[in-house]
Amino acid sequence: MSYSQMAQLEYLNALNSINTEAELRDFKNLLAHYFAEKAQKAIDALWDEGVIGEETIEQWGAEHMRT
Repeated sequence: MSYSQMAQLEYLNALNSINTEAELRDFKNLLAHYFAEKAQKAIDALWDEGVIGEETIEQWGAEHMRT
């Protein structure tokens, strides 16, 4: 079984324990915080390696990403 499949099973098990709207909201917030922290760590690593800098951050802030 792959890690992706194991993660899916864990996710489904967690969903089975959600019984209220508040619990669902808390679960969604937990996932959002997890992925936000993961993204921040990746950005910090790029910064530390010199791949991105202040100019890159300014460019990202000015981008208009509509599809």
